[in-house]
Amino acid sequence: MMPFEEPEFSGKTAGRFAPSPSGRMHFGNIYACLISYLSARKKNGEWILRIEDLDRQRCKKEYSEILIDDLKWFGFDWNRGPQKKDGNSYFQSNRSDVYEQYFNKLFDSGLIYDCFCTRSDLFSSSAPHNSDGIPVYLGNCRNLSEKQKSEFLEKKLPSKRIMTPDCEVSFLDRHYGSQKINLFRETGDFIVRRADGNFSYNFAVVVDDALMGVTEVVRGRDLLSSTHQQIYLYEKLGFKPPQYFHIPLIVNEQGKRLSKRDKDLDMGYFRKNCTSEEIIGKIMFMCGFIEKEEKISLPEAVSLYDEKKLPAEDICKN
Repeated sequence: MMPFEEPEFSGKTAGRFAPSPSGRMHFGNIYACLISYLSARKKNGEWILRIEDLDRQRCKKEYSEILIDDLKWFGFDWNRGPQKKDGNSYFQSNRSDVYEQYFNKLFDSGLIYDCFCTRSDLFSSSAPHNSDGIPVYLGNCRNLSEKQKSEFLEKKLPSKRIMTPDCEVSFLDRHYGSQKINLFRETGDFIVRRADGNFSYNFAVVVDDALMGVTEVVRGRDLLSSTHQQIYLYEKLGFKPPQYFHIPLIVNEQGKRLSKRDKDLDMGYFRKNCTSEEIIGKIMFMCGFIEKEEKISLPEAVSLYDEKKLPAEDICKN
């Protein structure tokens, strides 16, 4: 086995943007990218680019190449990531050996168990559902006998879940304040490795952020609820969690968050019809950082950025 990868700490603020290359970036992705960049650069910190391409079916190499080109078109510069020293290690698809090491650490703790439940099993059960409509897992497979496991294994491969505590897990979000839930009652035991062998988003992102020395995570508020699971994994893996700064979403006129299916709002459209300064200026205006919509360069945006002006409510893209 390879030795554990050591966390990389620069001694300064380190933010990151970690997109999934499953299609062209849209306006909401650009907004999240810009805020994470401005937050790190305002503190004279590092900004890391990581490509989260764990899902091999949806994430394509050509999408990654287009994504990187789009970021360069804006003028974003990253200290660590693709096309930098050791750039390939900033693609999640190249980090399976690292994830394996830390998964084994969790497994050795005795908290990991086989789960044979299917998605339909969960949704057809009488388990309560959380605010996202996802069933709370009640630990159906926690205490299976060896005989039961053998019988299930003849039919399907299991996913791997981690046992959660019947107590509160809390953190302080820099934008939305104190957050706490009872992990066992409100989410239940959660998957850290799927039946196909791929590691879960929550597990991979914790290992990556910890080892890459990320000190602040700026991302959409839709990921606020998953942070409790990540905080729990940080604790069990022996890592210190970063600061979290969740930001309001960009939504359409119907109040729905933007999707990569909204082709009129993707980078292909913007690069044909706008300049990067126009897009940055629009986002800065929508966030309340400037009083009127105008062209803004990336260096100007850093100087004008003030996270205290960012609203708590979602922002309508019109």
